[in-house]
Amino acid sequence: MSDPDREYDAAEENSDHRVDRRSLLVGGGLTAMAAVAATVAGSSSGFVERLLGDRFEELSPERKAEILDDLERKYSQRFGRDVEVADTAPMEGVVFGYGLDIARCVGCRRCVYACVDENNQSRDPQIHWIRVLRMEKEHGIELAGSNAYYEPAEVPEPDAFYVPVACQQCRNPACVKVCPVKATWQEPDGIVVIDYDWCIGCRCCMSACPYGARHFNWAEPVISSEELNPKTHYLGNRPRPRGVVEKCTFCIHRVREGRYPACVEICPVGARKFGNLLDEASEMRYLMREKRVFVLKEELNTQPRFYYFFAT
Repeated sequence: MSDPDREYDAAEENSDHRVDRRSLLVGGGLTAMAAVAATVAGSSSGFVERLLGDRFEELSPERKAEILDDLERKYSQRFGRDVEVADTAPMEGVVFGYGLDIARCVGCRRCVYACVDENNQSRDPQIHWIRVLRMEKEHGIELAGSNAYYEPAEVPEPDAFYVPVACQQCRNPACVKVCPVKATWQEPDGIVVIDYDWCIGCRCCMSACPYGARHFNWAEPVISSEELNPKTHYLGNRPRPRGVVEKCTFCIHRVREGRYPACVEICPVGARKFGNLLDEASEMRYLMREKRVFVLKEELNTQPRFYYFFAT
């Protein structure tokens, strides 16, 4: 298992912009994109700027502020209420880690639905960033034979245990490596993020992720004004468009303000732990020292920051 003290590596929302760029990249490739850009360079510099402009993380603070203001206006108009789109930066000296006590998890799925509410996931069609896998006690940890769609009369079941799975926030993320347009990357605090305005919907990252943690919006996400969480982050829980990939961000809009992820707060049995891997006094460092932790699919060398353990 990797040492948590190791050195960590660290657009505006416009539907026309999104369709133009995505169709060019997916349908014709970068060569076609460059050819079109050259054709229109003389008469449509705004189009070229949108087509070939920098990613959000590379923009100036002034340009970022313009984009955030524009998104807030659009979302507020769309949902009929004030919406905040933040760009809270990583805190220095912080790398987040997650712990899950399998012995405590009762399979109630409260974490799943708290995540849906907090992170503005589509209600129809439903998208769940967290999947709770039911496994047979007699078989042990066996992902291939697990069931994410169990519906018993009550939980926990005497012959089963439960393993919640979401983005593992890997140190060596395969999803980041395969993205052809660098729309997904790892932040200094360890959170792997997606720029929804840069994503072209090719789903290469979904194929590369061995944990099934990335989800694609095949249809326009449905969220009512009453269901919307208006406190959002550009790289996190802001409303997503159709045709992009999304996933867990450890509730980036919360944790960068010193709060727990929604799933940690909602867990009725205290099975979920969260903290700074670089802080010797944090709960996560205590777990790393005192418990026998393990990660899923360690043989793949993705080096997750999501640790499982049996404490009771």
